[in-house]
Amino acid sequence: MKKVLVAVILLVAASWVQADNRPDHFKGLPADTLQEAVANFSEYNKKLEAMLDKGFSRRDLGEVHRLTYTLENALEKIHEEVTQLVDTLEDLHLASEGADPETVRQKAVIYLEPAQTLIK
Repeated sequence: MKKVLVAVILLVAASWVQADNRPDHFKGLPADTLQEAVANFSEYNKKLEAMLDKGFSRRDLGEVHRLTYTLENALEKIHEEVTQLVDTLEDLHLASEGADPETVRQKAVIYLEPAQTLIK
């Protein structure tokens, strides 16, 4: 799971660097929640993958361009949530080191909800 989280973080960082160097002209689908972000990420990656089986016409390239905005929105939300997840996991780790069962329980519950959403 750590490899997946690191890969997601790296992808988001790379997209932000590129996004800062060009004007916005499409909005893409919103990703207001982690569930929505993961669903959009999955659906739009499948769309992109399906396009790989054929050559890219100008129209296809335009479609790829449009769907990348939805992917960027999804990755931005996933990055935000993963950053919080890392902090929560560290709190959980420290609570376990400190033999604090109540904090371990609280942090585990907080940690598991987004973690389980990511691995669905």
